[in-house]
Amino acid sequence: MNTSPVGREVARVDGRLKVTGAARYSADHSAPGQVHAHLVTSTVAVGRIRSMDTARAARAPGVIAVYSPFNPLRLYVQQGMGESYAPFQDQNVRFRGQIIAMVVADTVEHARDAAALITTDYERGTARTSLSDLSPGVPVPPVPEQPPASATVLEPGVPSIAAALEESEHVVEAEFHSPAMNPSAMEPHASLAVWRDDQVTVYSGAQIPQLQALSVAARLGVSPTSVRVLTPFGGGAFGSRVLMWWDTALCAAAARQLGRPVKLVLTREQVFTAVGHRGQVDQTVRIGATRRGVLTAIEHESDAEIPAVGGWRMVPAVDTTAMLYATPNLQIDQRQVTLDLPPTCAMRGPNEAPGAFALETAMDELAHELGIDPLTLRRQNYTTAVPGTSTPWSSKHLDECYREGARRFGWSRRSSRPRARVDGEWLVGMGMATAIYPANRSPLAEVRIRLRDDDTAVVSTGTSDMGTGAWTMLAILGADSLGIPLHRVTPELGDSALPMGAPAVGSGATAATAPATQAAAGQAVAALLREATTHPRSPWVGRDPASLRYDQGRIEGDGRSLTFGRFLRTVGLPAVEATSTAPRGPEVEQYEFHSFGAHFCEVRVNRYTGEPRVSRFTTVVDVGRVVNARATRSQIVGGVIFGIGHALLEDNPLEEATGRYAATNLADYMVPVNADVPPIDVHWIGEPDTVMSDFGARGVGELGTVGSAAAIANAVFNATGVRVRETPITLDKLIG
Repeated sequence: MNTSPVGREVARVDGRLKVTGAARYSADHSAPGQVHAHLVTSTVAVGRIRSMDTARAARAPGVIAVYSPFNPLRLYVQQGMGESYAPFQDQNVRFRGQIIAMVVADTVEHARDAAALITTDYERGTARTSLSDLSPGVPVPPVPEQPPASATVLEPGVPSIAAALEESEHVVEAEFHSPAMNPSAMEPHASLAVWRDDQVTVYSGAQIPQLQALSVAARLGVSPTSVRVLTPFGGGAFGSRVLMWWDTALCAAAARQLGRPVKLVLTREQVFTAVGHRGQVDQTVRIGATRRGVLTAIEHESDAEIPAVGGWRMVPAVDTTAMLYATPNLQIDQRQVTLDLPPTCAMRGPNEAPGAFALETAMDELAHELGIDPLTLRRQNYTTAVPGTSTPWSSKHLDECYREGARRFGWSRRSSRPRARVDGEWLVGMGMATAIYPANRSPLAEVRIRLRDDDTAVVSTGTSDMGTGAWTMLAILGADSLGIPLHRVTPELGDSALPMGAPAVGSGATAATAPATQAAAGQAVAALLREATTHPRSPWVGRDPASLRYDQGRIEGDGRSLTFGRFLRTVGLPAVEATSTAPRGPEVEQYEFHSFGAHFCEVRVNRYTGEPRVSRFTTVVDVGRVVNARATRSQIVGGVIFGIGHALLEDNPLEEATGRYAATNLADYMVPVNADVPPIDVHWIGEPDTVMSDFGARGVGELGTVGSAAAIANAVFNATGVRVRETPITLDKLIG
């Protein structure tokens, strides 16, 4: 009988800790003698600090220290990782919201009140803040082992993409704009730094704890062995906790100088500028096709924001347009525009979400103009290999996603004529789009399994759980690999001192952790059986190891059977353990690895006010083998909700003259709430990707975000006949 928890509906093993308040997040930690810090940020977009009056702040009640360019903490820029400047090391202002001072006091309130007393005199410069004014940008620089940002594939005899488009029987050309968006996790960024001699422990949210530890060390100029980062629980990240921002380094530097633990919690407003955001991007998509809808050429151009202080290399076409549809002629040209704005980061679906919005909206426009069903258009341009190459997919069941999604949603009831369906004062429309996301798997992920004499196992790895379910994932994988009940597995994660974990980024943690867990379990069992045949107190000492076998937590052989815990107690060993990784093989060069999905959406648009509402949503995905059905469903639902925000709500308006973002709180920055979220039907194909790994899992988390905004926009068009190419799709764009 199969007793494995893999693929079942498993409740979170950390759920009770969270609902009872026992789970401690970064700001929940405290240390004896701790003091509190508060940041001061710039109020100009670019310029130089002439002077700063900190005298009143220094005399304020409870104040211990005030740091600024005139009384700096020593910090170092970490080359190639994150921002290209260090706070307090000069008087230059590079963007509005840059950290320019920090107050440390005995209480949070004293630090905050003293910070408000600091005044700054600036020499103002002229900031570059307009993407459109500076486009086109410069080519995106190449990155080793990453796909090129620009590429051209032409069939023999075709001189250029322009020629291919000119020869096409029908061409659609559309321009798109996505504004700046912010990964506003529920938990604000917070740090607590505690030094003991030359060792520092930092409690701070980190999607990659080991990288955070290296970053703290580099920015403080100390040995990496001196830093330990603890992040057992995280209240959301969405890419904003991949790299370390300067608040954590400042906290650790102040704690070292003062000889006391320092805690720093960013205000909600500070999170919007001291932490990265998704940069704005302009895109142009041109699609050529025959009158029957066979694609003949695709061209995708983009100009994306890149802050002068550094940020995410946005390439929206690499894993969308360059991957999705069969076309003999393809060109992508991705550029970046340098602006004097806060840093950018890899916000969830960082390239693919804006890229899919442009491509999938243009595909819908092509289908409408040709009089072809949008689903039919995608099916007849289906590809089993990477366009322009013979490289096959490791596993691809997108065609099944199309079929099952259409059936579950009732796509056959859609009318191709906009405004054809009216329900009272509501115009009702249907739309669909394709989802695609790279299937990442870190070759460095390590897992340690320790079999203990109480018949339990500890499964340890340095990955983190930002709320995505990694605690439960690790417990499930341990139980499955060892053949023991879930309650007998204790997961350990979120600690840079543990074996190197899979980065909780790029939807790759589970895909990397699963094969590493299997390998570690195999080695732990092998170590157990070695003890069984060699330990002088073992009942199997001297036996041929081949005569013993391990099965569901028991050692069996020669008519004897003992649980591993009973055996360890018998021989007097507290535990046996093994650590392993599952490095990638030659398949990396032979296949392309992606996850796929299909979104189907119904919207209702008020015919009088233009108010858009998503009324129901169906998403079917191909993500390989599913570890936890409950968590997978939750991840896809969360991704679709992210897409609703992208399509209808999220925008941080920029005052171009001042470089100020207007929505730096959760009242003005709009995200979906319960009233905005319809019933979301989620289904997965469930075919393991055994090329990816023997376990067969691929990434889930970000896939639901990709294409969901386009499905909504396409449904809005079907409802109203109005094509909106700039997000968010607000009612003012639908009336007039």
